[in-house]
Amino acid sequence: MPPELPGRKEQMGPLASPIGKVFLVGAGPGDPDLLTLKAVRAMQAAPTDLAEWRQVVNAKMNPEAAVNVAMVGKYVQIRDSYISLNEALTHGGVRTRTRVNVHYIESADIETQGTDCLDGMDAILVPGGFGERGIEGKIRAAEYARRHGIPYLGICLGMQVAVIEYARHVVGLDGAHSTEFNRATPHPVIALITEWQDEVHGAQVRNETSEKGGTMRLGSQECRIVPGTLAHFVYGRDLIMERHRHRYEFNNRYLDRLSKAGLKFSGFSKDGLVELIELPGHPWFIACQFHPEFNSTPRDGHPLFTGFIRAARHYRASQLPAAASA
Repeated sequence: MPPELPGRKEQMGPLASPIGKVFLVGAGPGDPDLLTLKAVRAMQAAPTDLAEWRQVVNAKMNPEAAVNVAMVGKYVQIRDSYISLNEALTHGGVRTRTRVNVHYIESADIETQGTDCLDGMDAILVPGGFGERGIEGKIRAAEYARRHGIPYLGICLGMQVAVIEYARHVVGLDGAHSTEFNRATPHPVIALITEWQDEVHGAQVRNETSEKGGTMRLGSQECRIVPGTLAHFVYGRDLIMERHRHRYEFNNRYLDRLSKAGLKFSGFSKDGLVELIELPGHPWFIACQFHPEFNSTPRDGHPLFTGFIRAARHYRASQLPAAASA
């Protein structure tokens, strides 16, 4: 028998008995405690148009293709750590009628066992995270995607490790790193930016001794996308609003040097902080400082995740002739 509800005199029967009834939350003295579904149906309400939702369900239940996406993270043992990303990937699958098979890969395992676990993947996603553990594994995952032409989506820390990888292996900046993990790095391509503009509170200031929670760049912030870039094609607009949750940023002192070496900076905040990077010549390689998964919905998805899954499908299709002849 389930316990009585606080303040209720009426005993409930077995768990199955309340089916067909609706509890009134916050009913006052003298109000009925329960309404039957018959009474609810008798209420006058406008007809509900579920056409769009039926399309979502139909696309989810009847995919036309499948892709394998490697999520290289630090908290993969607890899947709910990436619940928003999982849902956004599903939404991207719905938008493209694709079944998305997510393969969770512990980034620390790549450090000790190599990148063989990425073989056969159609796309690689490196999500956000904090702390030094597993960072080199994430960097190697970004390198693998770059060298093998596999679609890559880096989010927050996933953008930062892509920058570090490019600085080390393409630009030749030995020891390039983030000051979050190595304060003595000779090339701090990712660093703690001390001042920035917040959409709501205006100028914000932070330093190494500031409390972490109170000094993050948080919430919805404006991003201006560079025309002619892959990001602009994906979004189809010049200006977007995306949500943030981080402390460290790309160090703009390295912007010219990395730009000349081929890295494309395709989005900036209104005060010039790097928001988006991409690799011209790569089939699909985008990384962002913000968290697009927070703006994804089942009906509309999100441009980055829809584009990412579409790119994964194209990559998989391109590999089929090679697999058939192997």
